[in-house]
Amino acid sequence: MIDQENGVFPAVCPLDCPDTCGLLLHKEDGKIVKVTGNPDHPITKGAICNKVRNMTERVYHPERLQYPMKRVGPKGEGKFERISWDEAIQEITTTFKDLSATYGPDSILPYSFYGNMGILGVDGMDRRFFNALGASVLEQTICNSAGNTGWKYTMGANRGTLPEETEHADLIVVWGGNIVSTNMHQVVLAEKARKKGAKIVVIDVHRNRTAQWADWFIPLYPGTDSALALGLMHVLFEQGLTDEAFMQKYTVGHEALREHVRRYTPERVARITGVPEETILELAQLYGNAQAAYIHIGNGLQHHDNGGMNVRSIACLPAITGQWLKRGGGAVRTNSYASTNSNALERPDLRHNQEPRVVNMNRIGEALLEAEQPIRAMLVYCSNPLVVAPDTERVERGFAREDLFTVVHDLFMTDTAKYADIVLPATSSFEATDLYTSYWHQYVQLQEPVIAPIGESKSNVELFSLLGQAMGYDADIFGETPEQMIEDALQDTGNPYMNGITLERLKQQRFVKLDMSAHASFLEHLPTPSGKIELYSEQMEQKGLPPLPTYSALVEGFDGENPAGPNDAYPLMFVSPPNHNFLNSSFGNSAKHQRLEKMPLLQIHPEDAARREVQDGDAVIVWNERGRIELTAKVTDAMLPGTVISQGLWWDSDGKKQRSNTLTSNRLSDMGNGATFFSATVEVKRQ
Repeated sequence: MIDQENGVFPAVCPLDCPDTCGLLLHKEDGKIVKVTGNPDHPITKGAICNKVRNMTERVYHPERLQYPMKRVGPKGEGKFERISWDEAIQEITTTFKDLSATYGPDSILPYSFYGNMGILGVDGMDRRFFNALGASVLEQTICNSAGNTGWKYTMGANRGTLPEETEHADLIVVWGGNIVSTNMHQVVLAEKARKKGAKIVVIDVHRNRTAQWADWFIPLYPGTDSALALGLMHVLFEQGLTDEAFMQKYTVGHEALREHVRRYTPERVARITGVPEETILELAQLYGNAQAAYIHIGNGLQHHDNGGMNVRSIACLPAITGQWLKRGGGAVRTNSYASTNSNALERPDLRHNQEPRVVNMNRIGEALLEAEQPIRAMLVYCSNPLVVAPDTERVERGFAREDLFTVVHDLFMTDTAKYADIVLPATSSFEATDLYTSYWHQYVQLQEPVIAPIGESKSNVELFSLLGQAMGYDADIFGETPEQMIEDALQDTGNPYMNGITLERLKQQRFVKLDMSAHASFLEHLPTPSGKIELYSEQMEQKGLPPLPTYSALVEGFDGENPAGPNDAYPLMFVSPPNHNFLNSSFGNSAKHQRLEKMPLLQIHPEDAARREVQDGDAVIVWNERGRIELTAKVTDAMLPGTVISQGLWWDSDGKKQRSNTLTSNRLSDMGNGATFFSATVEVKRQ
């Protein structure tokens, strides 16, 4: 495909998005001129979002990094001079060898996430390198770990209703997810269900695009989702809207749960959540009487102090009503049916120190400022921690350390890259070979390069192969081609859903469906300790967690039972969900996407604005003890009073501080060591 100057070529969307769309790249004179959806893809069927439609602007962006560079000015200033790849590799490996010999290899830390979802790029050669080096391990829990843990305590594995089935539901509840902006093909399926008579309900803290699209929007106070779920269970049990036969056969703990939820009366839950009592009753009756009710659990509600329990509580609803046996019923948190042979890819056997230091990525600022056993070198790739990590000002102070040797591999001079000692140019996904799975649909896809690397950019596989060979590690392991790595990843997975997935089939078909035959009997083989849906979890009890779904108030935040008082310095709940045209920090530097989003806004309720004499369009300062940012006020009743919203992860620009994670805490969630981005309180004033 690289050698063909003109034509239309298959591709895969690499973004951290459940849809993992099939694409077509249109080339003229060797350059991609247009990105469209692949109409032959069984799920995405040619429809793509605005982010991917404009991907050519990202690939050919004038600020795209073209060659390796070395810092020549102070950290953070962004002054660099060009060097060769040989010089860059030599300096990195010499420094890593010296640090390992002097301080131990765990003085070196990788920092990465899923800025590109290709498996080889983020779970392959990079892992081999850091395993062979013996570096510290990054605990990658910034996104979905709290919710996944809560779901797994209940269901055993992160698997749920298949997307295609959801069009047969007659009730679809989207809980804490802005799927119009983040899962557009689930919206398409929901529309098919709506045309057959289904009702769509959205439960969220914010009347976002999805809430506007829904038939019924139910706003609630941030972090009170588990209380609402427990209130619904109270009504379902009390009014006989449960499926006793299903609970007897497929669950454990339903009698204990029945007794437990008596305390969550509609009156009390209304007080906690801000959801009116009559709404709780109506929603419970609607759910309990549905022929097939599907709950789509989003990312937002897990980013709280109680995020894992929020998801666990909601996950119990389909079990007590027997929705799992109804076509289109059930729920999804994430669908992880696909899994590869991670041992073959990552080679954990290369690690000589089997109990390395582990650093949680949400606490990178704190870790970088540790005086005892300090981190002395970092290699950052597929992430931009100065924008995406919480408690940004502390993160920035950590990266500003002159004694911290930092390498950043990226497409752009990000806020993080400005603090690097060595900056390396990365390929886009369209310039490399990689394997893609979805955490929503059931198709595995292959991406082969469509264009040559821009400038001197290299893929993650190439970078870590070079580093491994320069360090003197096994040439066979660090000399494998991407094709060899894919073949290794697809063999001996131990996962029946991966049966029949081969590189040969992927080369021929581009996308191959998983073998879903095992799904028909999944309720008979749940990987929980009991083998059943665990409404009561002894495993949680053993870990000191409530064994039954339980509401607990936020560490930082308020609810209707514990409102902000006159002496609270920061009386407003601050929530920073995604916007429509960025994906985390990706596209935040694109002028086109910035124009589409216009500007970073603070949405504030009229009551809260009036108390602060803030008017629509005013420049405002938002602050707490962690820092301050500057935004433009948008006065709206899109959320309940006491909550302010800022959508999107904006980069700092023109000296203006607008990174929302300046205000967020590095506290970890109740389970899964996840991020608590949305459990933050602030105050607001006019500039």
